[in-house]
Amino acid sequence: MIAIIVLGLITFFLFREGAEFFPQNLQNLRLYRKAGLEYVGLMREQTAAHATLNRSLQDLRVRQIMAMLKAGKTQEEAQAALAEFDTYATQFDAAVGDLRSLVSDLTDEVTAIKEKAKIHDDALEQREFLLKEGKKTEADAVKTATVDFKAELAPVLATFPAYTAAVATLKQNLEVVLEKPLTLPVHEYQPRYKHFQNAVRAYLKTFPETEEKLKNWRADAPVPWWRSLTSFLFGTEWITNSFWQDWYGILPLLAGSLLVSIIALLIAVPLGVCAAVYVSELAQPAEAKFIKPYLEFISAIPSVVLGFFGIAVLGEHIRQLTQWHALSWISAFPIAERLNAFTAGALLALMAIPTIFSLSEDALNSIPRHFKEASYALGATRLQTILRVLVPASLSGIVSAVLLGFGRVIGETMVVLLCAGNRIAIPDFTEGIGTVFQPVHTMTGIVAQELGEVANGTLHYRALFMVGLFLFFLALFINWLAQTVVRKYKISIG
Repeated sequence: MIAIIVLGLITFFLFREGAEFFPQNLQNLRLYRKAGLEYVGLMREQTAAHATLNRSLQDLRVRQIMAMLKAGKTQEEAQAALAEFDTYATQFDAAVGDLRSLVSDLTDEVTAIKEKAKIHDDALEQREFLLKEGKKTEADAVKTATVDFKAELAPVLATFPAYTAAVATLKQNLEVVLEKPLTLPVHEYQPRYKHFQNAVRAYLKTFPETEEKLKNWRADAPVPWWRSLTSFLFGTEWITNSFWQDWYGILPLLAGSLLVSIIALLIAVPLGVCAAVYVSELAQPAEAKFIKPYLEFISAIPSVVLGFFGIAVLGEHIRQLTQWHALSWISAFPIAERLNAFTAGALLALMAIPTIFSLSEDALNSIPRHFKEASYALGATRLQTILRVLVPASLSGIVSAVLLGFGRVIGETMVVLLCAGNRIAIPDFTEGIGTVFQPVHTMTGIVAQELGEVANGTLHYRALFMVGLFLFFLALFINWLAQTVVRKYKISIG
């Protein structure tokens, strides 16, 4: 009864604090359109995409310098070898100059319009509050200046010809840069340069679509109510306290949580289950008495201690390991970040192993003894008995152990907050194995990091509670899935 009451209170509290997020977010999205930020945002996306390409070019430069220094060249020799590459990179960066300048000017104009609208809305809220308090004289003294969005946006929309001219210049400059042949001094990175060129060509193909969107854009176009929901569930950005626009999309946080959890389970499940099988079926009594307490002792280690261990020891040693020449054939090595998804996942695996081990061992020990005796009577070896009789018979318990281990790692906060890198972005899965070495942020980490710094009742505050509500339903889904799997397996065994 106490558990039901507590669960009900948690549910009520999360809904009460988070329910107002969607109306507030819808108002935020509508202001984003009415003030013209959406219009200029289309141009900003183009400059941001160019900046991303430029960063990949700079990353390619850093990798080449590190390779040449490792090969024995001096810093001056490495810089001299990259002279042609630096000229190429400078030309690429300068290609967006006209568009970047235009976007900078328009950004100032539309943010000023948005600020005027916010001042008007704040004045209205203050006036309503004073009226509720019965202070009519003070409420009448509050000045509210209505914003004429159409008139304010007219100069912004009039810059469309300047935009088309800037884009034409950008396109011409990029085509010139692409046509210029470039051979890298470190030939092993030539495929990365080819990948960069393909990315630039794909970037150029987006220009007509963006120009068409700008041509057809309307400030008075309605923003449907469901945009508030979809922007949260499928949004790819989590940006707060921005001078431009705050975005609350859960996808990068969900992707980070799942990536870290999957890494942890890939390590913890084989070790935990195999340890349970060994202790239950193969170990001598003295070994079992030694192994079990020490494995279960891991769960007593505070998560903050494991986090400090990850920062000071594990992350740095993993980064140094990737610099070994014997591992240079792996495209993602060497890695630059010591705090990443793999570091956090490895520590979470350590925390999940005791849970998976204990529950799996209990499942194995609960199997009736005659199962094993019947297998031996039929001439099966010990290994055959374990793999074909005991493990399948205890599979429901092992699945439950794995799912509980998953719930343990996806709900962990301190380790991921300290060791995952806290970069709010969807991992780049095109990097192959390098994906697991990218910094990520998680749902639990963002709540712990930001909840103490936000004002009560703000959109940011509501968004964090919505993340908590999402985690709550995710935990319910995991438990429902565990019960469903176990029930179906038991039916099939029966």
